[in-house]
Amino acid sequence: MTASIESTGGAARRRAPIDLAAIERAAAPFGANRTLPAEAYISPEVFAWERTHFFEASWACVGRSADLAEPGSQKAFDIGGEGVLLVRDADASGTLHGFSNVCRHRGHQLLQSGECTVNKAIVCPYHTWTYGLDGSLRGAPSFKDVAGFDRSEFPLVGVGVAEWGGWMFVNADGQAPPFEEHLGNLGEVVLDVYEPARLVPAAVHEYTIEANWKLVAENYHECYHCSNLHPALCKVTPVESGLDYVPTGIWAGGNMELFDYAATMSFDGASGGVPLRGLNERKVREVQYCHLFPNLLISAHPDYVMTHRLVPLSEGRTYIECAWLFPPEAFEKDGFSPSYAVDFWDVTNREDWGACESVQRAAHYRGFRPGPLSSRESTVYQAITMIARGYLDGHLSPPTVSPARLMDRSAAGGAG
Repeated sequence: MTASIESTGGAARRRAPIDLAAIERAAAPFGANRTLPAEAYISPEVFAWERTHFFEASWACVGRSADLAEPGSQKAFDIGGEGVLLVRDADASGTLHGFSNVCRHRGHQLLQSGECTVNKAIVCPYHTWTYGLDGSLRGAPSFKDVAGFDRSEFPLVGVGVAEWGGWMFVNADGQAPPFEEHLGNLGEVVLDVYEPARLVPAAVHEYTIEANWKLVAENYHECYHCSNLHPALCKVTPVESGLDYVPTGIWAGGNMELFDYAATMSFDGASGGVPLRGLNERKVREVQYCHLFPNLLISAHPDYVMTHRLVPLSEGRTYIECAWLFPPEAFEKDGFSPSYAVDFWDVTNREDWGACESVQRAAHYRGFRPGPLSSRESTVYQAITMIARGYLDGHLSPPTVSPARLMDRSAAGGAG
């Protein structure tokens, strides 16, 4: 699942540059706590700290494994302030390798961020230093006459990589705990039931919104706002339904129910696809909403899985990649179109983005104060406490859970 790596010398863990008293209040027991202060959303210093400690020093999702399925596939990504190159090995194992996107000669980027290619080797475009797909230096033109030059001393610097559920994850600083520890028991909820690795993307929408990435996450974790903002959603799911999971990893989440007449989340509750195989009687009546920190939101429906991948661009701007994944059997159905799910969630997404952008604007106002959470915002409490304690500790750890809407089992996955 994970590859051994060389540490890239990540920054020492330190407390975030944010008001200590406000953060301790955010991390307080449910009912006594408050939401995050304005500086969590508008401070460039806090944002820079988050990029280092929540993104570079954690396990950030960069996309689907299928994006680099071909042997020799290579793609460059930005994670926080770091550049990373992912490479699919050409041998039978198809191992995914991750490297700092820096040539060991004069420091040129091996690929531009977002650029992808397929090649039998990694070639720097500046002076043609050439590396094997495992990162070892294979060729350095004009260095045969350099006394004492040893290619083995100049491999690419490795970073942590992991593949899970058909997604790729990167630990850019090479110092995060093992990915399995980061994941905790999320596999019981998502992997064991919905088999995301076998699902195929049918549509992808890209959004860039004027809001902090954490506001997107907080909005995702509650339906307290749904009656006011989402008329279509309220026709297919009871807005007060659902319970929280008890995460043992760096994630937060819960479920919601569907009305009896609804087979899935769509405008009329009807499914234009096919049910995911292996769902029990309870799971076909539920939707799971899980946030694997820092940046992957996984919404598992009875017939598709939708994801939001968050890429913070600044303290007030976020790129969001929304993907809809369906089982292979759906594409064999006569007349199949993902539009029943895509159009429904595109409308809902845009309603949410407007709310997030409004909060972002208001966070600049003098009257902005941390507020209380209702019993219907218990999953928001999970997310906020994870962030608040991360600010205090310098790293992410599993969230605090509220008894308000707690499930009677530690991870309601499997066949339960």
